[in-house]
Amino acid sequence: MQTILVTGGAGYIGSILVPELLSKGFRVIVYDNFMYRQFSLGHICHHPNVTLVKGDIRVKNDLLPYLKNSDIVIPLAAYVGAPICKKDPIGAESTNKTATIDMFHELSPSQILLMPTTNSAYGSGNADNYCDENSPLNPVSDYAKQKVIVEKELLQRENAISFRLATVFGISPRMRLDLLVNDFTWRAHHDRFIVLFEAHFKRNYIHVRDVVRAFIHGIDHFEKMKGQIYNVGLSSANLSKLELCQEIKKLLPDFTFIEAQVGEDPDKRNYIVSNEKIERTGFLPKYDLNLGLNELIKGFQMIQGTHYGNN
Repeated sequence: MQTILVTGGAGYIGSILVPELLSKGFRVIVYDNFMYRQFSLGHICHHPNVTLVKGDIRVKNDLLPYLKNSDIVIPLAAYVGAPICKKDPIGAESTNKTATIDMFHELSPSQILLMPTTNSAYGSGNADNYCDENSPLNPVSDYAKQKVIVEKELLQRENAISFRLATVFGISPRMRLDLLVNDFTWRAHHDRFIVLFEAHFKRNYIHVRDVVRAFIHGIDHFEKMKGQIYNVGLSSANLSKLELCQEIKKLLPDFTFIEAQVGEDPDKRNYIVSNEKIERTGFLPKYDLNLGLNELIKGFQMIQGTHYGNN
């Protein structure tokens, strides 16, 4: 039985990934500092093949025994997103860059590394805003800049895959309302109103469960995919913020949105992303935007307040 270490395994992606890995017959070690006071893995504490460890990846000596005894490492532990990186830049850099790269250096050549990076590194793409894995990187936020540095280090290893994730959406036990689709849908459901800045800016999206499927796909097809970068997104969901609101309005007809004539969006991402490379390996997303929007609307019946996020 292979052992998988998932740092940040109680987070937004990890709390869906870990149960899936257990169902596939892996032994899973979750290493998380539980900084959001989440109880997102309570439903799998009964499982004999899961180990939960409260720890900070920046404390190397505490992490090392778990790192050394793992066949596969999925480093999800991070300060995710531009706002929290701006709020705590020292914590973000020490976690997202320094501790993560230190972790790479402690791995043996035989250990497998599956790393989530971000397609926000493309910034604004080329003149047509089109991006594939060979496009120049133009990261705007500190978060994206740190991920670019980490990815360069990651690709020094043969036994590694970089997944450049699109903007993730969907319900998770460790819910986040600060992700764009989740945020816009929450505002449509709760406030019925939103003001859009730079509404024509486009980005790509992916359901959190398809992110999990991409990691498992990477494990199942590792020999074919190793040493490569793959965009992971919905090819049917390269949408502007205005187009996203129009999709939400189909499900919530009393949702009103207006375009601001002045002001700028602090997040300058604007690109159309190709996911053809990972699709050629046999991976296709299962959860489209419409399914995710319906899921969010159902889930929001249970959410009281807006404390779900990384801000």
